[in-house]
Amino acid sequence: MKRAILLMNMGGPNNLDEVEVFLNNMFNDKRIISAPKPIRMLIAKIITWKRKEEAKSNYAALGGKSPLVGYTKKLISKLETGIDATVHMAMRYTPPYSTDTLQGLKNVDEIYAIPLYPHYSSTTTLSSIEDLEENIKKQGINAKVKTLNSYYKHPDYIAAMVERIKETLGTDNPDEFELVFSAHGLPQKIIDKGDDYQRHIKYNVYHARKALLEAGLNFHKTHLAYQSRLGPLEWIRPYLDDKLKSLKKKKVIIYPIAFTIDNSETEFELDVEYREITEDIGFEEYRVAKAPNDHPAFVKCITNLYESMKDS
Repeated sequence: MKRAILLMNMGGPNNLDEVEVFLNNMFNDKRIISAPKPIRMLIAKIITWKRKEEAKSNYAALGGKSPLVGYTKKLISKLETGIDATVHMAMRYTPPYSTDTLQGLKNVDEIYAIPLYPHYSSTTTLSSIEDLEENIKKQGINAKVKTLNSYYKHPDYIAAMVERIKETLGTDNPDEFELVFSAHGLPQKIIDKGDDYQRHIKYNVYHARKALLEAGLNFHKTHLAYQSRLGPLEWIRPYLDDKLKSLKKKKVIIYPIAFTIDNSETEFELDVEYREITEDIGFEEYRVAKAPNDHPAFVKCITNLYESMKDS
């Protein structure tokens, strides 16, 4: 029995030449912009043209590429040492695309597609699963395929979050810090149409708060806020910049709750751009926790998710 695990994510530019490809593919996704295809293509072209230079500058500051693929390779390397399947990645908007990864899986009996999004959203999880299913059909792959929608309350995933927060706090007193769970935002209209994302994020915060208390980490206060809004639409609130301005303590730890793998939105947007905001406000401490990445607890989480999917 040949089994393969496919870790699905949105991807990120592997070099500066791919920045335009990344933006154009993302904004051409019907799950991101729901307009008819010709209008969506035009909108994507305009947004890409407006954003590409700034985006290239941001990625240049990160070494000329997104860190996402590198971190994912490290996760795959650790997973493969203790699992009865080969492990691969399929990115939605930049290589390696699902269509390319599937080329090497034509003789596999079972494919286990695990999104690296712990919270379900039509803009991420559904988009990746639809893309995968479409390419499996196109390539005539006959493997049994199992997918997963969410795992935001999986105990090993929560444990990875707690460990990353502990690392960031170090030996300092948690009561001296405010903790902000920062999630990627979405337009409010997507949530109003029934998307589960915000509900899953709130449940995730509930479980994380509970685990932190059990671990003896009593922060002065914990909060939820949303980052990365774009354009004139109303996005889900509170916005992270507003939340930071409202904090009483001027020591804060940010945990990137929407991401399991670090990327430009954690290592540039959170760690550079929002840091500048807190410097202007006069914060004493501003720390950004790492995403789970290849932390042993997250490796265990993916392994256990796979084992559960096998048994289902």
